[in-house]
Amino acid sequence: MPAEIRDSLLRLLNATGPSGFETAAAAVWREIAGGFADRVWGDVNGNSFAEIGSEKTPTVMLAGHIDEIGLMVHHVDDEGFLWVQSVGGWDPQVLVGQRVEILTEAGTVAGVVGRKAIHLIRRDDSDKAVKLKDLWIDIGAADGDEARSRVAIGDVATIASATLELSAGLVAARSIDNRVGAAVVLEALRLAKEQGCEAHVVAVATVQEEIGYVAGGGARTGAYGLDPQLGIVVDVTHATDHPSVDRKEHGDIRIGAGPVLGRGAAINPVIFERLRAAAREREMNLQIQALPAMTGTDADAVRMSRAGVAAGLVSVPNRYMHSPNQLVSIDDVQQSAELIAAFLSELEPDVELLPL
Repeated sequence: MPAEIRDSLLRLLNATGPSGFETAAAAVWREIAGGFADRVWGDVNGNSFAEIGSEKTPTVMLAGHIDEIGLMVHHVDDEGFLWVQSVGGWDPQVLVGQRVEILTEAGTVAGVVGRKAIHLIRRDDSDKAVKLKDLWIDIGAADGDEARSRVAIGDVATIASATLELSAGLVAARSIDNRVGAAVVLEALRLAKEQGCEAHVVAVATVQEEIGYVAGGGARTGAYGLDPQLGIVVDVTHATDHPSVDRKEHGDIRIGAGPVLGRGAAINPVIFERLRAAAREREMNLQIQALPAMTGTDADAVRMSRAGVAAGLVSVPNRYMHSPNQLVSIDDVQQSAELIAAFLSELEPDVELLPL
């Protein structure tokens, strides 16, 4: 990965932005996009857009959600401890003992996630999974009045952790899901422009995917506004190349083995075949993931916009999803962008997308 793109990825990974509070991460994304895109803008929901070839056809939406999971303060007790609710899907086991950063109006407030020490837990309760309601955040406040003067109800928190570069081109960060997708669509857009793409392409850093559920978060409204003929969504997917995962149940997806193409009911078969052909022509590594129903990504929202959008899904293999240290290969990230750019370079204005 070129140094400039690597630096952009690391900047995005280190920015904060839980669902509904993505402004800091989105600002980084728009700043990077401003270096090469023809136009950059945002919408009322917080989505960020970067465009090339506005006068060309077809219109292609590249979507990668920029939000991450977090915690929200919903109660401050009289002793000064903060009680929180989940912003997105947490496994509470990984929160115990973590350091957090609370995003307040006055700036960042440091805290730690507290739980009763193992010595104080009754023996018959010690082997039970901890629940979020059993955890609190300690900011070192003397009492409730001090805590409430520093933190407000509705403030959000993220895990306090810097991105870690490991050997063999692997990187670990709390925000892998899905800052890498936001980075991929931006890099794909840059490469497409560099390669003389003849389509109207808009990269979108969508918001609120982690809490979007059926509503679809920002991807639904973003797609409605753009009204694209086709869309490619970039997200992470579960790598199954680590202990305790049954590949007969979850498939065989490996870090460093290349981008993952989703195939199934929600995926337009023409886009799938074109992406696969582009990879084969360039002898790129590629993995296939079976998705017989919903994808669990922004592709579900994009494809149902207006009268329907032909959607494809490119995923980056990710170990330890929704944990403080998610893990991906930088090569997989770069190859995902190169694959999408190759697909875009071969799009003709009157491309036929009907699955017949």
